[in-house]
Amino acid sequence: MYKLSDSEWQVLETLWQAEGLLLGEIVDSLYTKTKWSRNTVHTYLTRMEKKGLVKIDRHSDPHRYLRAVTRDDCSKKERDILLNKVYGGSVGDLVAAFLKESKITAEEKEKLNRLLDDMEV
Repeated sequence: MYKLSDSEWQVLETLWQAEGLLLGEIVDSLYTKTKWSRNTVHTYLTRMEKKGLVKIDRHSDPHRYLRAVTRDDCSKKERDILLNKVYGGSVGDLVAAFLKESKITAEEKEKLNRLLDDMEV
């Protein structure tokens, strides 16, 4: 899998919320955020099918559109890209940067400590 564009993420977000949507349902779901026309959404879907991101059930009439990748797989790929591109593969540097720039709650800190304690290094 390759890096997803912002537009592909938006389409997949809709497909991750419900399985087997009609084109009109996808257009309606995306319209408030994107103002994309029906033709634009259809173009994205057919391109994404060629990339293996979307499945089109052509046996149903009208066609149904389904996700072909999971949110977890896409999120992992994006994390890997960020980790390697920005932090040279160093998980410690990535976590340190986030912790320096963001406040975490006591509950989040406790959860993070448990994760670190449970890790086999």
